[in-house]
Amino acid sequence: MILRPYERTIFKRYMLPQRGEGFIFVAAAFSFVAVTLGVAALVIVMSVMNGVRADLFDKIVGLNGHAVVQGFGGRLDDWQGVLKQAKATPEVVSATPLIEQPLLATFNGRVEGILVRGMTVPDIRNNQTLGGKVLQGNLNTLTPNAGNVAIGSELARNIGATVGSNVTIINPAGRSTPFGTVPREISYRVTAVFEIGVYDFDKMYVVMPMEDAQLLLLTGDQVGMIEVKVTDPDKVGEILAPLKEKVAAQAVISDWRQMNSSLFEALSIERVAMFVILSLIVLVAAFNIVSSLIMLVRAKTRDMAILRTMGAPRDAVLRIFMAIGLSIGIAGTLMGMALGFSLLYFRQGVLRGVEFLTGQPLWDPSIRFLTELPSKPDPFEIVGIALMAVVFSFLATLYPAFKAANTDPVQVLRYE
Repeated sequence: MILRPYERTIFKRYMLPQRGEGFIFVAAAFSFVAVTLGVAALVIVMSVMNGVRADLFDKIVGLNGHAVVQGFGGRLDDWQGVLKQAKATPEVVSATPLIEQPLLATFNGRVEGILVRGMTVPDIRNNQTLGGKVLQGNLNTLTPNAGNVAIGSELARNIGATVGSNVTIINPAGRSTPFGTVPREISYRVTAVFEIGVYDFDKMYVVMPMEDAQLLLLTGDQVGMIEVKVTDPDKVGEILAPLKEKVAAQAVISDWRQMNSSLFEALSIERVAMFVILSLIVLVAAFNIVSSLIMLVRAKTRDMAILRTMGAPRDAVLRIFMAIGLSIGIAGTLMGMALGFSLLYFRQGVLRGVEFLTGQPLWDPSIRFLTELPSKPDPFEIVGIALMAVVFSFLATLYPAFKAANTDPVQVLRYE
C-alpha cells in the first residue's frame, strides 16, 4: 500500500501513543500479540502434525514396504513364482520375501510377546530403516544358521538383554508327542540392538535370517508374505492392480493405507481439526484490530475533519487507517513465524523443560508411537498461514477505515 508523504507522516504519528491515548496503544499491542501467538501456534502445530505423519510413514513403510502379498492362511507356497511376477510388474522397485510370526521370548525369567521377522540377508543389510538405527552390535553378524538375532531397543530394555545375551524364543506350535504338543524352544544370541523410532516396533521386533525363521517355525521353504515397494506410494493400488489379478487364487494384496488406515485417517482428521481451531486465534486477533482501530478513529475524529477541510480526499484517510491495521497484522505475522520456527528448532529442549516444570511426561512413546517429537514445516502451508493472517488483518481494517473516511467535517467542527 503506497502512502503519500503527508499520509506517511500521519501514519507514523498515529502508530505511536500520544498523551491520553495509552489505552488505545495497549489495545493495539494486544492485537499484535494475539496475531503473533496465533500464527506461531499454527506454524508449530501444523509442522509437528506433518512431522508425525511423515515420520510414521517413513518408518512404517520403510520396514513393511508399500504393500504386502500375503498367502492365504499365512503361508505362501509358490512364493518364488509370485516373487518373479511382482518384480516384473511395471513401477515396482523391489520385492522381498518375509516371514512374520508372533511368538514369545524369555531371558532371565522375563517373558515378552515378540514378532519374529525373517528376512533375507541382503535385505537386512540394505534396509535403511534398520541399518541407520543400530544402537549396539552389527547387523552383518546376522548370517544363516549362525543363531544370531537383532532385537528392538524397548524389547531389550524390558527383558534386560544386551549384545551377547542368549535369548530363548518359544514357538507354541512345536512337535507332537504322545503327551501332546511340546513347544519348540531355541536359544539365539543377541548380536545387535536397533531403535527404529516407532515404539511398537522397538518393543516387539526380533529380526533374524530367513533360513533361521523357517527352521524355528517349521515352515520348510514357505514364506508368509512378499514385501513390495513401488515408485509412487500414493498410486500403489493402481500399480499393483495387474499383480492382484494374477495372484488372486493364492494370495491377497494389502497396501500401506489398508494396513494403517485407522492411524493415518485419525492423523488427517486431527490435522484439519487443529488447523480450524487454531485459526480462531488469528480471527480473534483480527477482532482485536477492529476494536483498537475503532477507538483510534473515535479519538482522531477531529483530526480527520480538519484534514478533510484542508483538502485531503476520502481515500487518503482510508489508506492511513488501513495501513495502521495492516502494519499490526504483518508485524504480528512475521513475529509469529519467527517465534514458531524458533520453538520448532528447540522443540526437544522446550519439551523437556515443560516436563521438568510440570513433572508430567508430555511425549509418552507408548502412546505417541514415536520416540521423539518430529517436525516438518511445509512451505506451502507456511505461506498459506501467513496469507490468512494478513487477509484477516486487512478485512479487520475495512469498517474502521471507511468509518474514518466518511467523517463529515461540518458535523464534527460545527461547535469548534
